Amino acid sequence: MNKYNLEINQGKIGQDGYVSQTGWVKTYYINETTREYMGATMEHITIGAGLPAGAYLDAPELPEKQDIAIVRSADELSWLHVIDHSGKTAYSTETRQPTEIDFIGDLPDTLTLLEPKTEFDKWDGKQWVTDTDAQKIALVAEADNEKAQRLNEANGTITYLQEAADVDLATESETAALQEWKKYRVLLNRVDTSTAPDIDWPKKP
Repeated sequence: MNKYNLEINQGKIGQDGYVSQTGWVKTYYINETTREYMGATMEHITIGAGLPAGAYLDAPELPEKQDIAIVRSADELSWLHVIDHSGKTAYSTETRQPTEIDFIGDLPDTLTLLEPKTEFDKWDGKQWVTDTDAQKIALVAEADNEKAQRLNEANGTITYLQEAADVDLATESETAALQEWKKYRVLLNRVDTSTAPDIDWPKKP
């Protein structure tokens, strides 16, 4: 018998789960927190001991799709394929707020991969539905605010120009501007904000 050996000593594990022959074995290990498969490695095992925690002898079947993760079953007897959305953006079905998925498995009912299109979207259990009544109220309120700001600017400008005209100090350009601003204010007052967002705002002088 040659005193040298060119082969790697292969370890063996008996049916009882303990090492029956010291040597090297190929194992497949998991993240013990998520139970997700992490990779393969060679482990040196010794008689009387068992495999390291989170290491298994049976190889998992590789999934064909990228959005599938390999996990070890809870009873540690088999490998499972589960959906993997990690790294994708999901949206809260309650607040519409986006969040990055950092777990594997099915999404809870409070999250969806569908992106809401407006701040007035509500989740109906399957899709986002825009609350058009709430959207209309908000658009009218926004138009009312813009109309008020425009009128405030017009009133301030007209007051200044009118004072100059009242004391006969208005220049020709100021007199002309006064008329244009008054016309502008009349047109502003005629704006019907209930037609928002389809409003054709008058052009400011």
